[in-house]
Amino acid sequence: MQVLDSGTYSEFSHVIHTEVNAARIPVNGTIEVTNRCPLNCSHCYNNLPMADATARRYELSTEDHYRVLDELSEMGCLWLLYSGGEIFARRDFLDIYTYAKKKGFLITLFTNGTLITEEIADYLVQWMPFAIEITLYGATRETYEALTRIPGSYDHCMRGIRLLLERGLPLKLKTVAVSINRHEIQAMRQIADDLGVEFKFDGMINPRIDCSSSPLAVRLAPHELVELDMHDSQRVAEWRRVASELESEVPPEGETPQLYDCGGGVNSFAIDPYGNLTICVLSHIDRYNLRSGSVRDGWEHFMATVRDKRATRPTKCTACALKGLCGMCPANGELENGDPEAPVEFLCHTAHLRAMTFGIAVRPHGACAYCEGGHSHEAVRDAAAALRSGSAERIAAIEAMPAVASSAPGCSSGGCTSCSLASQVR
Repeated sequence: MQVLDSGTYSEFSHVIHTEVNAARIPVNGTIEVTNRCPLNCSHCYNNLPMADATARRYELSTEDHYRVLDELSEMGCLWLLYSGGEIFARRDFLDIYTYAKKKGFLITLFTNGTLITEEIADYLVQWMPFAIEITLYGATRETYEALTRIPGSYDHCMRGIRLLLERGLPLKLKTVAVSINRHEIQAMRQIADDLGVEFKFDGMINPRIDCSSSPLAVRLAPHELVELDMHDSQRVAEWRRVASELESEVPPEGETPQLYDCGGGVNSFAIDPYGNLTICVLSHIDRYNLRSGSVRDGWEHFMATVRDKRATRPTKCTACALKGLCGMCPANGELENGDPEAPVEFLCHTAHLRAMTFGIAVRPHGACAYCEGGHSHEAVRDAAAALRSGSAERIAAIEAMPAVASSAPGCSSGGCTSCSLASQVR
C-alpha cells in the first residue's frame, strides 16, 4: 500500500479507501450501540425509549463489543463511527469506547449532547476521539423542543456543547433540515460560526427501520431543500462537482449493474445494536448476526454475497447521471417502497429540481416524469425558474404543487413484522 510521507488527512483517507477496495478490507465501520434515546424526535428513523427493556436485553453485551473490536482490528479496520440512538444511553459506553481507543481505531462519536456531563467531557479529554458531532435541532429552545418533544432538552444540549468546547475537544455541529426547524437553519449556522466550529445540514429523511412512515410528515418538499441549498454557494458548487464526477459512472447500455454502487460491503459496514452486520445503517433486509458467527465470516462470505447482487431489472435510475444529486440507493428503496430497486419519486423530483436550478444538464434516462416530455417536467422547470429568480411570491406559489408519493407500494405506511425488533435480533 502506498504510504503518504506528507500531505493532508483527506489525501491519506483517499489513498486508504482507494487502495483497499480491490482487497475488500473493511476499513470503515459504523457501530450503533443502542437505539434507545432520551429524545423523541419527529424525524428519527430508529429511536426507542430509554426505558425499553426489550431493546436493552437484546443489545450486544460489553464483552460482545470487545470481541467484535478484536476481530475488526485484526481485519484492518481503521475508522469507527459510534452512533445510536444515543451512545451515552448505554452506561458501559465509555468502557466500550476506551477498549476501541486502545485498539488504535480513529473514532468519531455521534451524539445529541444531552447526556454529556463534566465527568464524560473530562474523560474524553483523557481519551481524545478523532471527532465529535452533535446534532442541533433548533437555534431556539422553542424550535429545538418542538422537534425533540422533550422539555428541557435544549438546555441539556447546549450544556453538552459548552462542556466539550471548554475542554478543546474536536466538536462539529450539524442539523437535520425538516419542516419544524427549516426557518432556523441559518441561525444554527450562525451559532456554529460564533462558537468557531464547523456546521453542516442534511435534509435526507427516511421512513423508520420498523417501517413506519411517520418521519416523512416533517420532510421538506423538494423546492424547500433546493432553496436551502441556494443559501450556501459552497454547497451549490459541491452539488455541481458531484454531478460532474458521477456522470461518467453510468453503466453501458445493456449491462446489468451491481445493485450496490457505494462503499458498503467493499470498504465499509454497519453493525446494529443487536449484533447484525449489514451493508449500511439503513439497510436491514440482508443481515448476519455476529452472535452466531465471526465478523470475518460475516464480512468475507455473507457480505461478499450481498455486495455481488445484481439488479434484476432496468429502471429510470439505471442510466441516470443525476444519482449524485438525489442520494438514491437500495436502502432508500427498501425503506420507502419495500423494494430496493424501485425508484423513490421524492428523491427523483429533488434531483431534477436541483439540476434545473443549478444549470446541470439532464441526460435522458428512460421514462421519467421530471424529464422533458414527462408530465411533471413543466412544473419542475417553473419551480427552478422561481428559485433562480429569488422571487418570494413565485417561490410561495410552489407551495401549491401536489406532494410526490412513492412510486411503489411498500411497507412504509405502517409497521411490519419483517422489520420488527424481534425479527432484527433473531
